[in-house]
Amino acid sequence: MSRAFVKDEAEAAPVVPRRAPLPDGVHNYVTPRGLRLLREELAALHESLVVRERAEGAGRTESAVLRARISELEGRIASAEPIDATAGPPGVVRFGARITVRAEDGATRSYRLVGVDEANAADGRLAFLSPLARAVLGTRVGDVVVWRAPRGDEELELVAVDFEPEP
Repeated sequence: MSRAFVKDEAEAAPVVPRRAPLPDGVHNYVTPRGLRLLREELAALHESLVVRERAEGAGRTESAVLRARISELEGRIASAEPIDATAGPPGVVRFGARITVRAEDGATRSYRLVGVDEANAADGRLAFLSPLARAVLGTRVGDVVVWRAPRGDEELELVAVDFEPEP
């Protein structure tokens, strides 16, 4: 039988894609929702590992990948700093706020400023480190900011800010 079809016990270590890194010195802020999602992801990974290891013929590579993801996620949770968006001066944009901005053409968009692990621009969740989030942090309704959008400088007016917690 050709060696190409025999599984080598000395497999190379699997490559595990890393989570988005936090820049040096930046706190790992999370919303309560974000921390809950991280914990749910960790529980699901632990469950997957148990199932995989109980299954007959479970490969070492798959278990190693899961263990690496679990280890990284445990580290991220350990460094998480939950932030209560409702604590702070009313009307000032800060971490956890839901904001609505109006562009020069009159179009409005809404975003929630969140931690890096729950950021998803398609869902309107911006990492607090993103250029747009940094431009609006500390502003109030009526303030106008200019930020460097991918298509060039864009002027935005803050038209609403709220701190309602998410489910």
